[in-house]
Amino acid sequence: MEAEAAKLIGAGLASIALVGAGIGIGTIFGNYLQGALRNPSAAPTQFANLLLGFALAEATGLFGLVVALIILFVF
Repeated sequence: MEAEAAKLIGAGLASIALVGAGIGIGTIFGNYLQGALRNPSAAPTQFANLLLGFALAEATGLFGLVVALIILFVF
């Protein structure tokens, strides 16, 4: 296998983390919305947890994207 082909395959595999981030973000917001509709008085107290979960899920996707870009443009 040529080096260029291996780089493209590696970058594609590293970008799979973006799928996980999308699923995680959808799950986080969906569960928050479901909980807020069931108990509206508790929704403001859980908003900080929502933002923390969003940030952690998004960071996972961004790390995968950075690894993919490093594979493509550095090596």
